[in-house]
Amino acid sequence: MMVDKVMSSPVISVTTATTIRMAAELMRDHNVGGLPVLQDERLVGIVTDRDIVVRALAAQGVPLGMSAEVTAIMSDRVITCFVNKNVEEAAGLMGEQQVRRLLIMDRSGTPVGILSVGDIAEHVSEELAGQVLGEISEARARDTKI
Repeated sequence: MMVDKVMSSPVISVTTATTIRMAAELMRDHNVGGLPVLQDERLVGIVTDRDIVVRALAAQGVPLGMSAEVTAIMSDRVITCFVNKNVEEAAGLMGEQQVRRLLIMDRSGTPVGILSVGDIAEHVSEELAGQVLGEISEARARDTKI
């Protein structure tokens, strides 16, 4: 099955000038956990619900206000996949890169969807989604020092 059949679309995105509060409201209103961040219509990062909690609300030192821009907490490392890939390839990439979401791009470089582990579980296979989560968790456990 191809990713375009199971991805969430259309893509809800924000700009570098969007505040953390506005991003959180968009996530709530559209029931999504991640928003691509664009500058001059070019992808520069992604902000997730986890970024808001860990990097803004629970940050050490000077806490960020919800009026700060998303660039203060976004990840500039965005893992992408082309729309014409199959779900199994995309799931493998998610496991390798330890991400729960892939930004799906068309050949012109335009974001056209987001594929999440939840999308895989709901539309393809709970078993495949479980494998991806297992790879993500296993890799993070190896990287965590106790």
